[in-house]
Amino acid sequence: MNKINKNSMQKLSFYSALTVLFISFGAFVTEAPKPKLQWSSLTEVEQKLKTAPRPVLIDLYTDWCGWCKVMDKKTYSNKDLIEYLNNNFYLVKLNAETKADVSWKGKTYKYNASYKTNEIALMLTNGELAYPTTVIIPGENDAPQPISGMLEVSEMEMLVKYFAEKKFGVQSFDDYARTFKGNWK
Repeated sequence: MNKINKNSMQKLSFYSALTVLFISFGAFVTEAPKPKLQWSSLTEVEQKLKTAPRPVLIDLYTDWCGWCKVMDKKTYSNKDLIEYLNNNFYLVKLNAETKADVSWKGKTYKYNASYKTNEIALMLTNGELAYPTTVIIPGENDAPQPISGMLEVSEMEMLVKYFAEKKFGVQSFDDYARTFKGNWK
């Protein structure tokens, strides 16, 4: 009877030690960090453009905009989109209602109390304020291209690839869209 108890105790000790080992090991195992969009300020982007030109994507939002929050959560969290944007665009997240002065291309934009928005938002959207608005500035001398509304991942894929593949000014967006085959989900 002592042998059984001793044997049982050894097994119990072994399994207890094994359990502690697995629990301890699990504490040291961490998930790889999730990829994040590399947002910059307009000032930082202006400096980067001098040495390495690429399109600029501006996420124009407001604090009160519900669809802006949905787009952050659903669209801007997609790993394929994050990787593509980080590799092909300079990214700016800009609160349209910021009261701070904003400088871009040698001009300073101020808060406009009449519109309750910063003048840069009016310039980027051609005065047609809506939130969220995704603004693409394809190149140095190109006008901002505002696309208002919440964009799903598939819509964003087509949009950013159109500009990154330098189709803007060469092929109409409608023609591009007819043949586009997306694969982001």
